[in-house]
Amino acid sequence: MKRSNGADETSMKMGEHKIIEIICRNIEHMPNMAAPFGDDVSALYLSDNKVAVLKTDMLVGKTDVPRGMDLMQAARKAVVMNVSDFASKGIQPMAALVALGLPEGYSEKDITEIAKGLNSGAREYGAFIVGGDTNESSDLVISVMLYGIADKSSLILRKGAKPGDILAVTGFFGKSAAGLRILMDGLKAPKGADKLIDAVLNPKARLAEGKALSNSDAVSAAIDSSDGLAWSLNELSRFNDVGFLLDNIPTADETREFAEFNKLDPVELTLYGGEEYELVVTVKPDKWDIAKEAVEAAGGQLIKIGKVLSEKENSWSSDGKKKLIEPRGWEHFKTHL
Repeated sequence: MKRSNGADETSMKMGEHKIIEIICRNIEHMPNMAAPFGDDVSALYLSDNKVAVLKTDMLVGKTDVPRGMDLMQAARKAVVMNVSDFASKGIQPMAALVALGLPEGYSEKDITEIAKGLNSGAREYGAFIVGGDTNESSDLVISVMLYGIADKSSLILRKGAKPGDILAVTGFFGKSAAGLRILMDGLKAPKGADKLIDAVLNPKARLAEGKALSNSDAVSAAIDSSDGLAWSLNELSRFNDVGFLLDNIPTADETREFAEFNKLDPVELTLYGGEEYELVVTVKPDKWDIAKEAVEAAGGQLIKIGKVLSEKENSWSSDGKKKLIEPRGWEHFKTHL
């Protein structure tokens, strides 16, 4: 395939987010979409209120499969990545298509592991693999497209947060970032290493929690956190022209112990790690108890970490001092395992 030899930036310099911006500028946008470009999913009207919900995400061996992850876990992760985006919208997935790129030399056992991983990920969240395509490639590629049908009114979009809303998450952060440091850099953990590694190899999507929040009508905006908590806040800020002040950094106990043992910053691991599939949501203040009880009834937890501000600045408070949250996190072409 011929590429330009001009002086433009390369993909490595641009990064995933700028590449997406360029593509969006050069395609004709479908009118009257039920979810805007840039949200976690796409949604198209089937009738006045029914929408088809679509999501595609791609797993590539070089960038998304860390040392220690087997093929079954990798295939399952490819499904979970997509389910997490459905979870952030509160939507139940129904079916998935899979486009599979395989390097030469894969054995029947390898293909069987991939198939079992795809099936495991889909069935875990109530969906089915219904078809797809296979081809030869230079690296493992598992591209999943997820499909579901929902009432338009049940979609929780990224846009909707208002000053005064409560900022909350569905779990504690930093375990995946710490687990990756163990797998890739050989760092040690004083205890809880298995939990940190499992967070990387067997990620969980918060689908039950997302559906419960959708049904509660208490959430004004939501996003999946797979690119990191800081980047998720940056995206919500951009979509809503608001800012966030965190007064409770949601660091997992295992992350804090790992950071102390290895002389690392636990806040860095919490805010800027990626590959975590928690939901980041803003909750209407008068409906906080409803949202919290709904998530707990679904078997999860909802942790209050801050509030929405009218000033478009993201920060966290510590010992009476305010520190800015940088707009960075996991980004393809710039971040590598």
